[in-house]
Amino acid sequence: MQGIGPPLVTPFADDGTVDETRLRELVAWVEDRGVDFLVPCGSNSEAELMTAEERARVVEVVVDEASVPVLAGTGSPGYEETRRATADAAAAGADAALVVTPFYYSHDDAALEAYYRDLADEAEIPVYLYSVPAYTDVKLPVSVVGDLATHPNVAGMKDSSGDVATFVRERRLTRDADFDLMVGSGGVLSHALDAGAAGGVLAVANVAPEAATSVYEAHRDGDSEAARERNEAIVELNHAVTATHGVPGLKAAMRARGAPAGQVRRPFRPVSDDARRELERLVEPL
Repeated sequence: MQGIGPPLVTPFADDGTVDETRLRELVAWVEDRGVDFLVPCGSNSEAELMTAEERARVVEVVVDEASVPVLAGTGSPGYEETRRATADAAAAGADAALVVTPFYYSHDDAALEAYYRDLADEAEIPVYLYSVPAYTDVKLPVSVVGDLATHPNVAGMKDSSGDVATFVRERRLTRDADFDLMVGSGGVLSHALDAGAAGGVLAVANVAPEAATSVYEAHRDGDSEAARERNEAIVELNHAVTATHGVPGLKAAMRARGAPAGQVRRPFRPVSDDARRELERLVEPL
C-alpha cells in the first residue's frame, strides 16, 4: 500500500444497523477525492462495536464497490477470531489484512511476534501490523517490528502511536525489507513522509481526502516544504476529529461536507451543537 487510505467510517442507520447504501456511496465519495486505497473495519470504522458477521459484510461491500486496493481490518484480541476474519477478508477479495495488536490481556514480546508470524504463515493475503496504543494500551516494540519485517507475508505496518522518533527507528530497522511503513496520525504525516513513510492511514482522510492526498503528492513530487504547509493547514481539523471529538466528531465533520457518514453506534453519542458548529467552521475552508 502506497499513498493515502482512509480508515473508512461505517455509516449506521438511525436504528443502529449498518447502512449498506450509504457505505457504497461513501466509497465513491472518498475515491472521487483521490484516495489511493481503502481501510474498512479499522478503529475509526467502529469495528469493535460490530459483530464478526457485520465486519465481514462491511468488507464484502467495500471490496465490491471499490476501484482501489482494500486493506481490511481483521484483528481481534484472540488469534482464532483474527484468523477467521482474515480468511473471510481474503475470500471477499481484500488485497491485504490490517491486524491490530492483541489487546485486553498483556502479552510479552515473544507472544506478540508469534501471533503475527503464525497468522502470516496461514493467511492467504499479506498481513500489515497495526499498533495503536491510545486504544489498546499495547505499543508494538520496535525490535519486534524489525524481526517481523523480513517475513515474506508481512507486508508493512500502520503506526498510530504519533511518536515520530519511534517511527524513525522502525524505518531504520525495516528499510532494507519489502515493508510498507505507514503513519496513522494525520498531524505528523509530512514528518513521517520525510522519515520514509510509504503513506498514511488517516482518520482525517475521511473528511478531507483531497487535502490529505495533496500532502502526500507534494512530498512525492519533491516539495517537502509544500507538504509541511499543507499538513499544517489540516492539523487543527485532524486534532478535532481524533483527540477532541473522536468518531462522533469525525462523522459530524463529514456530514458537514456532505459525505454519507451516517450515524454513530452506541455507546457513542452525537456531538453537541457547540462541537458541531466548531467542526463546521473547521471544514468550511476545504
